[in-house]
Amino acid sequence: MHDTPTAPAIPGWRLIISDAGRFWAVRNRAFPRTALRAGAEPTVDADTFEEVREAVAAQEEKARVAVEEVPS
Repeated sequence: MHDTPTAPAIPGWRLIISDAGRFWAVRNRAFPRTALRAGAEPTVDADTFEEVREAVAAQEEKARVAVEEVPS
């Protein structure tokens, strides 16, 4: 795998394209434990940039909901 500085970016995530052309995104900062327990994944992969961007958005939303549901 190699970093892709010329590829589109996803804020807060490191984008990698494998030698086979598959897109991977790894979150720069760990999700809170609550989000991880709710199933938020800090690493996602997909066949296209659009698909990996959608996967990132889904994980960020899952994490956001989990954190908001924690009682104060």
